[in-house]
Amino acid sequence: MSFCKYSTEYIASSKTELDNIFINDYLPYAQPNHVVVYIYGLYLCSSNAFDNSLANFSRVLNLSEEEIISAFEYWEEQGLVRILRINPLEVTYIPLKNVLSANKLYKPDKYEVFNQQAQEIFQSKRAISKHEYQEYYDFLERYHVEQEALLMIMKYCVETKQSAVGYNYILTVAKNWANEGITNTLQVEERLNKFEEKSPEITEIFNAMGIKRAPYVEERGMVNKWLNDYGFALEVIIHICKSFKKKNRFSIEKADQLIKKYYEMKLFSSQEIDNFEKNKQEMYDLSKEINKELGLFYENLEVVVENYTLKWINLGFDKTLLLEIARYCFKSSVRTLDGMDKSILKFYKLGLLSIDAFNEYMGEILAADEKLQEILDDLGIKRVVNFIDRENYKIWKENWKISDELISYATSLSKGKESPIKYLSRILADWHEKGIKTLTEAKSTTPIGMIEKGENQTSQKKNLSGRSYSNNQLNALFQSINEIEV
Repeated sequence: MSFCKYSTEYIASSKTELDNIFINDYLPYAQPNHVVVYIYGLYLCSSNAFDNSLANFSRVLNLSEEEIISAFEYWEEQGLVRILRINPLEVTYIPLKNVLSANKLYKPDKYEVFNQQAQEIFQSKRAISKHEYQEYYDFLERYHVEQEALLMIMKYCVETKQSAVGYNYILTVAKNWANEGITNTLQVEERLNKFEEKSPEITEIFNAMGIKRAPYVEERGMVNKWLNDYGFALEVIIHICKSFKKKNRFSIEKADQLIKKYYEMKLFSSQEIDNFEKNKQEMYDLSKEINKELGLFYENLEVVVENYTLKWINLGFDKTLLLEIARYCFKSSVRTLDGMDKSILKFYKLGLLSIDAFNEYMGEILAADEKLQEILDDLGIKRVVNFIDRENYKIWKENWKISDELISYATSLSKGKESPIKYLSRILADWHEKGIKTLTEAKSTTPIGMIEKGENQTSQKKNLSGRSYSNNQLNALFQSINEIEV
């Protein structure tokens, strides 16, 4: 008996680590009792404070000793544990990283039929080696694919390759399908039927490329993706292949890259694709000019064209306007393509798609900035107009409908105050609530917040509804107004 051991309280507050490989690759496919036995056994491995016997194991889990031994035999077959002896039961757990790198031992009769049928597929082309069989077994165990499903994939690969196809090719296809959830014979049959349904289309596409051989499995998968997942019409795919066959050494891999690019750029018709290719150099030149205006340099302009320039052109912006927006962004310290993209989306929502509309909009902003700068200068504030000033001015002019004459008068009343902008806004808010629209009405009313000489700065003020606010409360209210998105 160990003279040092963890206390019951210490063990109860500690943790038992469960490897993610177990959760991902083994747990979903095991019976519930098998999972319970594995986890509880793992827990006991790090514990010396409990009765670590088969009888106690059985009592705690409410399982018979036979069920527990059967569960450990299952995990031994999976390579996760090793049963050292049965009576008394002694089990050792194996690190999962060792399990993945080691060759597992399988019962001789488990794959006897599989071995025979697999060799029949290859016939006299070549013999399957012991190592190759082991690779197939490991795949079947880890991906939980039906044996007959793998045999169907092997047969199809051998038929389409029309040569002594290697097991790496077969397993690559099988793993790709398994990752898509194709693990049983019915699912494999459905996938192969889809391939056969598209055989006439594949033949036409291969003819357009000048490829004389039969298509491989992965090539049939590509065509199926273009037609079904991406949604391209057959005639468009053939048009792409014929167009680029004239210019380049073309292949189905190149076609896959191009069609994926067109899909991401939302170019689905032959005309859209032809227009893009025809104007591509112009777009490259435009992208280069835009980058120059922003102070940027991209050696690979293809990314800029595909992710930004083409999108902006498709929204309806022309070259002149895009360059003008780029200059506007640079002057506004927006000097990234993402920043310019946000500005363009804003202008798009405002309907500013022509240079005239844009200039008119910017002219209105500049005119408002000039008036705001005059207000700041009159108040003795030595800074340039900022975003908050523009938002305030927009509220005064558009929401409250206050004239420039009234704003000018309120400015004169705010000169010399401790916080003149806040003071100005409070006066205008008071006039708005009272419905004051003329200079005569304003002059006949004492502005709210007028502070008499020597009055306590923290005194309470009354608004029209009779509620009281401290200066701090009014300042907080003013700040919340500034945060409103108009």
